[in-house]
Amino acid sequence: MPEEKNYHMTAQQFRQYGRAVVDWIADYYEKIETFPVLSQVKPGEVRKTLAPKAPGKGEAFADILRDMDKVMPGITHWQSPNFFAYFPANASGPAILGDLLSSALGVQGMLWASSPACTEVETHVLDWLVSMLGLPEKFLSTSSGGGVIQDTASSASLCAMLAARERVTRYVSNRQGCRGGLVAYTSNQAHSSIEKAAMVSGIGLDNLRLIDVDGNFAMRPDLLARRIQEDREAGLVPFFVSATVGTTSSNALDPISSIGRTCQQHDIWFHVDAAMSGTAALCPEFRYVQQGVELADSYTFNPHKWMFTNFDCNCFYVANRKTLTDTLSILPEYLRNSATESGEVFDYRDWHIPLGRRFRSLKLWFVIRHYGVEGLQYHIRRHIAMAHQFAEWVKEDSRFELAAPVPLNLVCFRHRGGDESNQRLMERLNQSGALYITHTRLNDRFTLRFCVGQTNTEQRHVLNAWRRIQEEAAELK
Repeated sequence: MPEEKNYHMTAQQFRQYGRAVVDWIADYYEKIETFPVLSQVKPGEVRKTLAPKAPGKGEAFADILRDMDKVMPGITHWQSPNFFAYFPANASGPAILGDLLSSALGVQGMLWASSPACTEVETHVLDWLVSMLGLPEKFLSTSSGGGVIQDTASSASLCAMLAARERVTRYVSNRQGCRGGLVAYTSNQAHSSIEKAAMVSGIGLDNLRLIDVDGNFAMRPDLLARRIQEDREAGLVPFFVSATVGTTSSNALDPISSIGRTCQQHDIWFHVDAAMSGTAALCPEFRYVQQGVELADSYTFNPHKWMFTNFDCNCFYVANRKTLTDTLSILPEYLRNSATESGEVFDYRDWHIPLGRRFRSLKLWFVIRHYGVEGLQYHIRRHIAMAHQFAEWVKEDSRFELAAPVPLNLVCFRHRGGDESNQRLMERLNQSGALYITHTRLNDRFTLRFCVGQTNTEQRHVLNAWRRIQEEAAELK
């Protein structure tokens, strides 16, 4: 036997180093505005600063933490209040602390029996959100449906498509493979995750219909209904429709009610992807964005985008949980237990692709309890008001134009100088380090996106960003 040694961190060391890490995080947030928002490093630059080989003997924790200085130049600061790119992936103090506790507990919550609290807190918090968002009661755990935390909306949409596939084939596809003839539908502005779901589920991209949109970039329900009818007449089997509440490119809102009625008429699974904009429904005045969601078979939104809950945390609801669990459940002998066999508990491993799962609900629970509904509503309203103010500034400047409606917190706009001018403007802004924005293409034109949703963004940050945009625009030739 080798000599007994202990390489583990002691409780006292953990207290000491843990305080150092918390201090580091607090210091980071206090000085975050001093960093260029978009990392300025070149490919491979961070790796060159790291030791070429792993250390043979353990190093002092102070040295490890100090080497974060080598990592920081390669960080794009998603938590900067000057981050206006993509959609946010925002964090907050209570979410970070909840995540720390989750990491410390190290729960593997695949089954109720493997850690009952992991399952029951999650079920409880997702039931809270049904009321908080004004969702239909069929998504409550006390009904035939229920909610589960996934990693991302991409996984939620894949699970919805799989459940839809099995429902329409009466679970034959799970046993014999996906046999063709099935067709799915979404808009040509939908997130790319729907296309990936078609690939992964075996449906195939050729069997995913991308429906054209109207002038506001929302799916046209008349074209959807027509295409479904044409496919039926051709002997195909329409089985899945995904509508979007807040598309990635422009925050467009698909007409949920009209699409849902078409799905009901043809007995097609109706999935609603509200990954970004679903959080707006915390405020009653913005719940119009999900009007018709009572017709949905499944619904998803990401607290990790706009609800101050750090990545990853997606909420996925189904109206009939049995369809989902019958699609995804496999029960080997080593997972059998009396609680599962009683039928009285949820085993969330049956609600998504992976077997293993973390205690994600802790950070969401912490966020809701820290802010309260009132606090969450306040910040969402502030973000939307700031975005609308930015849109007004765009309209008042003759050099710019809005490229899409602004229902919530995303402003799509263009410099009137054309695609090259807009691309140069974006590059100059991002290289400055003062702010970070991204782009899309709308009506085949290069379009700038300005999203207000970072946790600590205030009016002054939006105003400073607009002034910088004006200054850089003045330098365009």
